[in-house]
Amino acid sequence: MEMEDLSLETTSISLDDEAPSPSDRRDGKRHLTLFRVGAMTIEGRRELCLIKNISAGGMQIRPYCTLCEGAPLIIELKTGMAVPGKVSWIEGSSAGIEFDRPVDVLDVLAPSDSGPRPRMPRVQIDCYATVRDGANIHRLRVCDVSQGGVKLQGNVSLDPSSDLAVTLPGLPAQAAALRWSSEGYIGLTFNKLLALPDLVEWLRAIRDESKAA
Repeated sequence: MEMEDLSLETTSISLDDEAPSPSDRRDGKRHLTLFRVGAMTIEGRRELCLIKNISAGGMQIRPYCTLCEGAPLIIELKTGMAVPGKVSWIEGSSAGIEFDRPVDVLDVLAPSDSGPRPRMPRVQIDCYATVRDGANIHRLRVCDVSQGGVKLQGNVSLDPSSDLAVTLPGLPAQAAALRWSSEGYIGLTFNKLLALPDLVEWLRAIRDESKAA
């Protein structure tokens, strides 16, 4: 049986000083996309994006919100590393970001020995979730959410070995486990990552509902 050649595409890293241009694309082959998820703050909102490629001078992203050329923003490259920049171009579903100053790309890639472990980009949101722990159901306030889990506020006692189910309004129940608990807050890890388009659509719906209230 002849196997089809399917290339694997991940976030590409360039050591060039220039920001990526619209022509910085792969060839015409089909690719299985496994882009790196990033976060950006624009007009006071925290939004998610897919980072397609990055260099010292900027990056090419696939945004999940409307952008305008020249708009200032802050990109979170990894935990604790926020870089200011601006939208330099928009073409189709892609956009170019030019950093205000060059970054050390190798530093972006390097894990920190002393700092916090890299985490998936989180988005602050104001709503309530229910957590089922066996026969017990808890209603807790959501502080922030990512593809991989959720931070909740509430004085509840959960067993780290318990199989939990957390339900966010408008989303199916997610199997989860207790990751940490501290001073009235808990962190739950989803057993399966939320699909990024589903998460973005849900965040928009929650924000629209909040504005309409």
